[in-house]
Amino acid sequence: MTERDEIERMLRSRLSELESRASALDDALAALGGLRDASTDDEHDPDGAPVSGEWSRLTGIRHEIEAEIAATNAALTRLAAGGYGVCARCGSPIAPARLAARPTATLCIACAELAGRRP
Repeated sequence: MTERDEIERMLRSRLSELESRASALDDALAALGGLRDASTDDEHDPDGAPVSGEWSRLTGIRHEIEAEIAATNAALTRLAAGGYGVCARCGSPIAPARLAARPTATLCIACAELAGRRP
């Protein structure tokens, strides 16, 4: 198996995991939606967090997963086009350790720091 094949396998596995998490969240949100619709006052629930708070939390997580899915699909596109592992700003190779930690990285560490992003 080539390095490119291994990277593609890893990205596809990541994508599959993210899609499974998204599906589980969709199920949880659907169930919670039923509770939300049936409840007239969830702000004073003595048994725990209000339904609206849980809805907001799960929706936020779902949006983060959507962004990760998009970034992973973009990484697969770059891999197919031959641009995976190349900094989008300066054109230098992105360090393998950075790609191992952040497989969807589009910037090398130096350019990420310049852009004010997490290295």
